[in-house]
Amino acid sequence: MSKAEQQWRGDISRRQALAGLGTFLAASPLLHAQRDPWPLGSHRRFMSFDEIRDVFDFEPLFRANVPLAIYDYTAHGTESEFTLYRNRDAFDWVQLIGGGGVDPNTVDTSTELFGRPMPSPIMLAPTSRQRDLHPDGELAMHRAATTTSTTMIVSNASSFPFTRIAEAAEGPLWYQLYARSDIEANRQPLAEGQEVGAQTIMVTIDQQASYYERDLHVRHTGGSVRRVARRTPNNPPNPYRVGAGRLWYEWELFDKLRPMIEVPMLAKGILTGEGAKLCLDHGVEGIVVSNHGGRAIDYGPSTLEVLEEVVTAVDGRVPVLIDSGFRRGADVLKALALGADAVCLGRASRWGLGAFGEPGAQKVIEIVNAELKQAMASVGVSSLAEIDRSIVKTNFP
Repeated sequence: MSKAEQQWRGDISRRQALAGLGTFLAASPLLHAQRDPWPLGSHRRFMSFDEIRDVFDFEPLFRANVPLAIYDYTAHGTESEFTLYRNRDAFDWVQLIGGGGVDPNTVDTSTELFGRPMPSPIMLAPTSRQRDLHPDGELAMHRAATTTSTTMIVSNASSFPFTRIAEAAEGPLWYQLYARSDIEANRQPLAEGQEVGAQTIMVTIDQQASYYERDLHVRHTGGSVRRVARRTPNNPPNPYRVGAGRLWYEWELFDKLRPMIEVPMLAKGILTGEGAKLCLDHGVEGIVVSNHGGRAIDYGPSTLEVLEEVVTAVDGRVPVLIDSGFRRGADVLKALALGADAVCLGRASRWGLGAFGEPGAQKVIEIVNAELKQAMASVGVSSLAEIDRSIVKTNFP
């Protein structure tokens, strides 16, 4: 056999060459939009509604049902997303301990907030633009909350007016406010919310200026990219070139809003004991330990690891709620053991709504409540009154 023939026999075939070319083209950034950016992960297939057993099973279905830009809006955290992931890591730093021996069917999760009885300390956190997830949006979420006797906190950045959401079902509603710097501009939404039955007003103060790096990488999907507006009286110059919509927050805000609010007023976005004390000084009647699900501050603490500091500062004078990163009933139990009075679900309920609509949102709530009862039975407590610091061991870094 000649040298040329030997080289020919050792070369790749036309079929192999075409396959290699196809692989190269498929991996090209120019064709990136044709690739599936969110594979199924550990699941080999999508799970049916009846097969789902925990909240995490809803996420791949939610992701498949909505455009990537909508998924990223729910999923992203601010800047590097360090805080987003730290919120979940923190649950690994708290161990549940206890003796067990309690029948889950006998566990009582009932509680009371602001004089109103609640069958569970689990609530729905305020999240905006829910119609992007399902055509019924907040209407379906309120119906799911009502079916499970769960209190829903409605964002004032909702897809539907608060009055229409209230009409969709009969369950209890709270109202969340992004206050405006023109104090009088807050009067009408606060009046409307209270007129149709908002049991409390939750004022968010934690999202001063957020920047979502993830959005810069989804331009090919139609995702929104943050753009800096021209400098106008409403967008004055500042070192970070960030719009001034929320950079004006000061503690006196609560003093100015108080005359407009006839129901309990809560502050959402507290991460320090000092901040909690200042809230009390300005007439706030409830604290929500929150970092906006990792969307408010980069390289900040998880809410779970600062919870005890806030609870100690408050010293029982007002209720302390918490959100950011909660996915399991065991997560809820850890927060209750560290002093929280209630826990709010945000992304978890959105996953359910986006995956299956109202039945999905309802099932998320039911799953987490069932897990909470199982976790309480496992550590040997049969009511919320029996939960204390002795059932957890912390190892925060």
